[in-house]
Amino acid sequence: MHLHDLKFRFRGPAFAFMLVTIMVPIHVVIVPQYILWAQLGLINTFWPLIVPKFLATDAFFIFLMVQFIRGLPKELDEAARIDGAGHFRFFTQILMPLMTPALATTAIFTFIWTWNDFFVQMIYLTDPKLYTVPIALRSFIDAQSSSSFGGLFAMSVLSVIPLILAFAFGQKYLVQGIATTGLK
Repeated sequence: MHLHDLKFRFRGPAFAFMLVTIMVPIHVVIVPQYILWAQLGLINTFWPLIVPKFLATDAFFIFLMVQFIRGLPKELDEAARIDGAGHFRFFTQILMPLMTPALATTAIFTFIWTWNDFFVQMIYLTDPKLYTVPIALRSFIDAQSSSSFGGLFAMSVLSVIPLILAFAFGQKYLVQGIATTGLK
């Protein structure tokens, strides 16, 4: 039993439920998440920003991976089974190397979306020493007194450099991952 044979009773409804979660706005789940992180004593730390990204909480990326795996030919499963590969060997030696472009695409998009996120970071971080780039840039603007637009523009330019580097180093995988995802 390999990749294409993994069928279970509620596979269709489970996938549909996952797709529905894509449509749920963050504003609906932010209060329960905040309560959870507060009970764990992790408010005003980076953990609420980092841990959900490693737990695949973004349904879009699960959808991306499922579509990528569905596009792989069934003959790969059969050839691995004939060669005597078990589930672990099939996953590590065949599936993971083929999934590198899709995984790199997921990593790049996750980094860019997390780097640019303002709302979630503003909810969990209240200490100015822990502010991330978007929140720190917002602190340059003061409604009551003069704003430091020179510093704001300089920091805006500097804040884009990690995004450019992430795209530059991952461009090959990004283009390959987007081009091959969902193809039959």
